[in-house]
Amino acid sequence: METIRVIYVSSKTTLPMNRCILRYTRTMQSIEEHSVFHYALTGDIEGLQKHLENECNSGNEEPLEDLFWEKDEMGRNALFTACMLGRSTTVRELLKHGAQVNECTARGYSPLHCAALWGQLETVKTLVELGADMQAKNFRRERAMEVASRYSKMDCAEYLTWAEAKQDLQSYVTHVRDTIADPEKVQGKLNKEDKNICTNTCSVKSDWIQNAKNPSIQDFIEQRRHLEDIINPILSKLTTQPEATAKASKN
Repeated sequence: METIRVIYVSSKTTLPMNRCILRYTRTMQSIEEHSVFHYALTGDIEGLQKHLENECNSGNEEPLEDLFWEKDEMGRNALFTACMLGRSTTVRELLKHGAQVNECTARGYSPLHCAALWGQLETVKTLVELGADMQAKNFRRERAMEVASRYSKMDCAEYLTWAEAKQDLQSYVTHVRDTIADPEKVQGKLNKEDKNICTNTCSVKSDWIQNAKNPSIQDFIEQRRHLEDIINPILSKLTTQPEATAKASKN
């Protein structure tokens, strides 16, 4: 399996983006003319769509993931390339046909890391929408938001901070719902009123997440804090031993 040597110039350079993103150091024969990597590099979305459709209809028994075997020296395939170049439509097509949104290089960089450090805001949003893990860390223990900050891509860093705050609230709502629906965790320690309070409060927060107009990072933080203030006293009952059990353990 041949590795394609594509050199990516540092994103800190002051050269215009269309001159500094990449240059080839091997002959064009290194990249198959009609390959997924080729279409990602050239930005030929129609060619990519036709190529992927043909592969799907060819009856080839090999998994679609094999379409993404071509990689550069850093272990980045066509998806990473599309992310660095800010080609959101290409990213959607690649993920639709088997690319892995949370694939990482040997140094722990995900497609989201790459889009963020190159300042490709719309692609960052696309990846988050399609399930990219915002908590994934590279070999420096950096999340995508932290990489964006280090490279001064502040629009990406701010968006990812906002998206993390939203996800944090959503995750806590899910946690509460899953907890009160689990008989093994509840074990009769919550009464009907407790469960109704949890259910209704979570529904209110879910509706807010769906319908709030331009919520800020602070809005999500405050909603999370308000939810905790209501729910934590109830959930604390799940960690409290029944009185009879407590007495027995003392004896």
